Amino acid sequence: MAGQGSCLVANDWICWEYVSSRSQELTDATLEHIWITGASVLIGLAVSVPLALLARRGRRWAAPVLAFTTLLYTIPSLAMFSLLLPVFGLSAALVVTGLVLYSLTILVRNVIAGLEAVPEEVREAARGMGYGPGRLLWQVELPLALPALLAGVRIATVSTVALTTVGSIVGKGGLGNLIAPAVNSSFKAQVLTASVLCVLLALVADLLLLGVQRLLTPWTRVSGRPAARSAPVPDPIAPPTAGKAV
Repeated sequence: MAGQGSCLVANDWICWEYVSSRSQELTDATLEHIWITGASVLIGLAVSVPLALLARRGRRWAAPVLAFTTLLYTIPSLAMFSLLLPVFGLSAALVVTGLVLYSLTILVRNVIAGLEAVPEEVREAARGMGYGPGRLLWQVELPLALPALLAGVRIATVSTVALTTVGSIVGKGGLGNLIAPAVNSSFKAQVLTASVLCVLLALVADLLLLGVQRLLTPWTRVSGRPAARSAPVPDPIAPPTAGKAV
């Protein structure tokens, strides 16, 4: 009988027949996953820098900013998307906005950590050379804060790759659009294939960003000689919780 030995008929976990027959569906879901993740992290980075600068103005601003971004991360994903639903409807903007809000917890803290790690004598030297606040920020402080900032981007990206799957509740979850229905129907090949692709996306994104970080911050590489006086590199700050609640 035709198809008697098919791994699809047998509902095997590993099934190349599924991969080859659904290659376009897998490609489309992967591309959607990538652009939702990328857009969320980039927008989150653009929002987090001004928030971090506001928090640096003093304790009066730092406490509310850090408390607000931390609170956002504690909201379960389903609740977050439900709160945003009246504003954005069932759209990709709903998912992207929710992911942006979650990324702020990681990005704001790492931007602040990077800026605080810039030695005060470096700032004083720049001011002595006539650098104003804006020039000091863009040409001195942010470049020296890059190690911590990019480490935060790496953490936020990997976290967002995982959280993007939750967008499947509104049909905009990338690979999550394949994982969720497959779990409900016990379609093993689809569950495993989409999950493996999601893990690979996170690994590839992290490696690419690590390469960018090494390229943009050559002074952080360990050498045989003591490094010249430069800003210490703080440890990247991870999310306040180990995992994100659904």
